[in-house]
Amino acid sequence: MFKKILIANRGEIALRVIRAAREMGIATVAVHSTADADAMHVRMADESVCIGPPSSMQSYLSFPAIIAACEITGAEAIHPGYGFLSENANFVQIVEDHGIKFIGPTAQHIRIMGDKITAKDTMNKLGVPCVPGSEGGVATLSEAKSLGEEMGYPVIIKATAGGGGRGMKVANTAEDMESAFMTARAEGKSNFGNDEVYIEKYLTTPRHIEIQIFGDGKGRAVHLGERDCSLQRRHQKVFEEAPGPTITEKERAHIGKVCADALADINYTGAGTIEFLYEKGEFYFIEMNTRLQVEHPVTEAIFGIDLVREQILVASGEELSFQQDDLHINGHAIEVRINAEKLPDFTPCPGRITHFHAPGGLGVRIDSALYDGYVIPPYYDSLIGKLIVHGRDRPEALARLDRALGELIVDGIDTTVPLFRALLEDQSIHKGEYNIHWLENWLENYEG
Repeated sequence: MFKKILIANRGEIALRVIRAAREMGIATVAVHSTADADAMHVRMADESVCIGPPSSMQSYLSFPAIIAACEITGAEAIHPGYGFLSENANFVQIVEDHGIKFIGPTAQHIRIMGDKITAKDTMNKLGVPCVPGSEGGVATLSEAKSLGEEMGYPVIIKATAGGGGRGMKVANTAEDMESAFMTARAEGKSNFGNDEVYIEKYLTTPRHIEIQIFGDGKGRAVHLGERDCSLQRRHQKVFEEAPGPTITEKERAHIGKVCADALADINYTGAGTIEFLYEKGEFYFIEMNTRLQVEHPVTEAIFGIDLVREQILVASGEELSFQQDDLHINGHAIEVRINAEKLPDFTPCPGRITHFHAPGGLGVRIDSALYDGYVIPPYYDSLIGKLIVHGRDRPEALARLDRALGELIVDGIDTTVPLFRALLEDQSIHKGEYNIHWLENWLENYEG
């Protein structure tokens, strides 16, 4: 087992890893930019190292700074959290070359799943159902138009290296293709340094269902059910729950086994999430995230398993503490993402927290790095906390969420809390009747 690990991240996910490590008796090293010198993850870690100025490129994304921090402190392993360098295959390779353990999958697996075309081809070969689309990259507009006519509109053009909703454009008709194709390529180039795109059939009323997988790197893998992440704004998730309100036990067992078998076949190591569009009883693979997800707490809640602890165990060469037959769903869990944003336009709202009070009580968890007087810097993602609730069933979880949102106090800045209070007044949320387009349509009439 590791004696000391470094967390190459910030905010609530850095705290999440620190807590798991402390329970395991493992010392932790926090890294931080100058803008995060007073951050809670710096205060809670056993050691901390300043790795650069506020710019992420010069701090949290700096390979040399993070490797140097490991060497200075004697950290044996790096936990990447999510975002930043968590899915950077080049970083993982350099970490391994320096004799440091990366708490996550291999560089090879990250590289395979990081390219959308390669990932889709790999999953096809492994028997995972995929969305109909181009067999590879689409290089020209004429080729794109031909595919659009062949598949039938609408279609979606995606940057092969894309993520987070960037580099994705829908063409509803042949007339839309040129604008969508050129914009997707441009966004892929500017955001990811790669303008290659591919094309898929655009499903009109799908839900976003993702399967949590865990592999031991020795040819065994298990699944921990699904999460429904259909409530999205601009392809960004805002509300996640487990289990999915529309997924049957038979569907869960089938798609879970398909995913677990696929990752076992490639000797996948650690946590991973296979994401699908789900429509009319069919699953269509869209991508795989080779890391811990923001929404992992809802899975932890219904299974009673610490996924970060399992990541550390597997990375250190230990066995998973559970097997597939040990996993049984208990109740229902929901997570909402609390962002420092001003409604209704969702503009970032950094600033000083004058008062913070976390909700409590049975079945309530909040993952946040906020405290009274903390100044949210303007340089990073606007996520400031995740409110997670767990109940015996979905109605109880929704009631508990409503109660917890009423208790949460974040003064000094604007947040997205009012959005969730408003959503809980809509019967479509209570009935679970929504798809990935529902929230965008609902927001057209939302005034904040």
